[in-house]
Amino acid sequence: MRVLVVEDEQQIADFLKESFEAEYFVVDVASDGERGSYYARTNDYDLIVLDNMLPKKEGAQVCREVRAAGRLMPILIVSVRSHTLDKVELLDAGADDYLAKPFALEELMARSRALLRRPQPLEGDILQIEDIVLDTRSGIVRKGESDIRLTRKEYMLLRYLMKNPGIVLSRGMILEHVWDMEVDIFSNTIESHILSLRKKMGNRGRDSLIQTISGRGYRMGT
Repeated sequence: MRVLVVEDEQQIADFLKESFEAEYFVVDVASDGERGSYYARTNDYDLIVLDNMLPKKEGAQVCREVRAAGRLMPILIVSVRSHTLDKVELLDAGADDYLAKPFALEELMARSRALLRRPQPLEGDILQIEDIVLDTRSGIVRKGESDIRLTRKEYMLLRYLMKNPGIVLSRGMILEHVWDMEVDIFSNTIESHILSLRKKMGNRGRDSLIQTISGRGYRMGT
């Protein structure tokens, strides 16, 4: 399972990372709210542990942005603020649980396990950008009324792009989520798959649905 820790205090962030890794979680760390929001909206996590008082964006704003992006993973807030109104604001913003600092590690891990045991609501089965429709349950991809036949990697790449509309996805992010870093980062694997997808969807040159953002990566939709 994969956890995102959003915490600006380095000592606490390191402690949480080590604690979750000891339970065999894969852990990413963001040191401010802006980066935490970006990670949460562009990656698939099983749990987010989110500090409330963060640089750039506070926890409540991060929660709202994550939920507005359609991300449904559980969010556990940790904060020095323990006033009832603070808790209400964060829970209304989309948090699932709240733990006041300082906290006992045993309680944080128990709350995390409880959140992970909850049945998770399904994110939308149908992804659509313009006339391209992808059904995540059946695996069928259509352009208008016509089916598009894709290889497994082409399908995974297209799904990742469509789950993050308007967001520039770097080569590293694509390799991690589609290929699990199992290919040479200097190969042209991504480029060849993007080219194949464009052809199958009807390449429209500069107006192609999959845009190349020079020096940054790829984006689908606006």
